[in-house]
Amino acid sequence: MFWLFVGIAACANLSILDSSAQSYPIKPIRLFVGFSAGSAPDAIGRTLAPILLENLGQPLIIENRGGAGGSIATATVAKAPADGYTLLMMAAADTLQPALRANLPYDLERDLAPVSMVATGTAVLSVHPSLPARNVKELITLARAHPGKLNYGSSGVGSSSHLMGELFNLMAEVKIAHVPYKGSADSAIATVAGQIEVSFPSVVAVGSLVAARKLRALAVTSAKRSSLLPSLPTVSEAGLTGYDRSTFFGVVVPTGVPKDIITRLNAVLGKVVNTPEIKALLIKQGLEPQTSTPEQFASFIHAQIAQNAKLIKLVGVKTQ
Repeated sequence: MFWLFVGIAACANLSILDSSAQSYPIKPIRLFVGFSAGSAPDAIGRTLAPILLENLGQPLIIENRGGAGGSIATATVAKAPADGYTLLMMAAADTLQPALRANLPYDLERDLAPVSMVATGTAVLSVHPSLPARNVKELITLARAHPGKLNYGSSGVGSSSHLMGELFNLMAEVKIAHVPYKGSADSAIATVAGQIEVSFPSVVAVGSLVAARKLRALAVTSAKRSSLLPSLPTVSEAGLTGYDRSTFFGVVVPTGVPKDIITRLNAVLGKVVNTPEIKALLIKQGLEPQTSTPEQFASFIHAQIAQNAKLIKLVGVKTQ
């Protein structure tokens, strides 16, 4: 009789879970972004929100919690109830933090469950027009001839653009000095002003500056060319074989969210991101739409954490 009761109770619990997943969502969903309004992950969230409303029947509320390389928002989501109503727009910077910050209040892989990749992005290796380097090989030659004399800007110590510059130094066997700024826009402005020689602005930001001849674009940092700048080679194609530093964005939830809810969110994100309308909007932002299964995203995150830890150790970026 006892085991019969246990079996009935278990079936009842499963029915409740199934019912919960089928009725989800019944209230607005919060999407946390670890960066300020206007940043790439914020723009992605706001691009997806209206179409997700149409598909889920509930609004997606964007909540910006900037600071500490995105880890403030990540910590908030990691500690949130595992009910599917709190999401995080994860960015590439999140996979840098475990190697940069010794006392994070969460474990990225233990406390967060991947839902789907949304998009990947790239930056543009750019120089001031007065610099006598019209391609990557010429920049390497110039940097080798003047070690420590050239400067590159980033959006801060431990940022994606900082790692882009340090990987370039490492692979090209050069020493271009690092100058951190508050953001990638500040770094690009400093390059335009001639305060530094090299920077890694976004694909969108660089377009008008190159057209106005205020910057010279040499190559994109990703392994593949950008759809927005298809004629611009990759750094790898242009002379530094194997170089690849990309950005990525995807949705994760607190660990413990029912699998059926994760499956539903994954299906909806896959449908929405791959519509012609959203694809066009993301490409216009300099991003490449890319969705995945939760398992594929989990493997990708694991590999990114390992690669970033190795690179940070090699280049000697100081942890906090």
